[in-house]
Amino acid sequence: MAKQVFEGIKVADFAWVGVGPQVGRELAEHGATVVRVESHKVPDSLRTFPPFRNGEPGVDRSAFGAAFNTNKYGVAMDLTIPKGQELAKKLVAWADIVTESFTPGTMAKFGLDYESCKKIKPDIIYFSTCQMGQTGPLRRFGAYGMFGTTYAGFANLLGLPDREPLLIFNNYSDFIAPWYLTSTVIAALIRRRKTGEGVYLDQSQVEAGVTFLGPTILDYMTNGRVAKRMGNRDPYRSPHGIFPCLGQDRWVAITVEDENQWGNFCRVVGNPAWSKDQKFSTFLNRKKNEDELETLISEWTSKYPPEEIMKMMQEAKVPCGMVQTAEDLFNDPQLKHREHYRLLEHTVIGEHAYNAPAYRLSKTPNLIYKPGPCLGEDLEFVFKEILGLTDEDISDLFAEGVITTEADVPGAE
Repeated sequence: MAKQVFEGIKVADFAWVGVGPQVGRELAEHGATVVRVESHKVPDSLRTFPPFRNGEPGVDRSAFGAAFNTNKYGVAMDLTIPKGQELAKKLVAWADIVTESFTPGTMAKFGLDYESCKKIKPDIIYFSTCQMGQTGPLRRFGAYGMFGTTYAGFANLLGLPDREPLLIFNNYSDFIAPWYLTSTVIAALIRRRKTGEGVYLDQSQVEAGVTFLGPTILDYMTNGRVAKRMGNRDPYRSPHGIFPCLGQDRWVAITVEDENQWGNFCRVVGNPAWSKDQKFSTFLNRKKNEDELETLISEWTSKYPPEEIMKMMQEAKVPCGMVQTAEDLFNDPQLKHREHYRLLEHTVIGEHAYNAPAYRLSKTPNLIYKPGPCLGEDLEFVFKEILGLTDEDISDLFAEGVITTEADVPGAE
């Protein structure tokens, strides 16, 4: 078996919720040894989000929480007390990378901020990721990605022109920020290998999200235009939208970029009389009469299943894709061929699917062999095998409430 690209890299992962844990997961799935440090008094929010095993909530029953932490070892400790902090510092001394994603100042309360960790391990690579970054007037703005996404400007562009802004289905910036951070961590590892020096990385998740609105911001800077909500439409393409298909709540996305594609589109829909109408003969005319055009297209698409429309349009070189449900995705032949879903046996949830990385390294393929850990599940391995504590040490820490495998919150299982 090929050596993994991050094999030998050690990570003390204090990050929680989405962005930070995703970075740790990418490292773990490519060979790094990642120890996830959690609090049993304030469990990670993702442990409280559905879907749950059999629909019953519990800190070890969330498939959502487990999915962000594959291949990691999990420990739970109380960082608010001195013995917990000393134990965490032993992990810092062992690690190459320390991660955290709390509101600025939180890690300093535990004596685990970058400057403190640098004294323990001078060449440590340490990253902090939060909504606004570590500096500035809004640095203490603690929030989830939903708020960061709205602050970054996305919600103002979503929805119909005559209606209020909409939230993106998910916390969009949470799925942009990790890839900037992962790339930067890799660069920091390369730099340390060359210079022997560690580094502190400070990421604002809002700023990461803003980069995906580059053209909109440039249009304002250059032309003074403020982008407005336009539903599913596009200023440079017509038709461009989501259209109803045969079946219950089935839809397909179609866009036409130029006159050649328009001709191909018309042939696919059977060259009806309306396709030859002067109202639709040019891009500008189609934009002027877009409401009517979308109604006519919907009448045609509603007669066919989305899979069939997608096949016909793509064969005619017209950009088109069916709107897939979760069931569609799980049974998608392309994703199956790529082995995107990996089935793992979770201690509490049982067998369920995990997403593989969306990329493949040719010489060091990813390995997903361990489901996201239950709370404190790997404490014996971490404290004995990694930190060298004795059974007596571990028993004492248990007895004193420094470490545990049980959540200390109301209703926890």
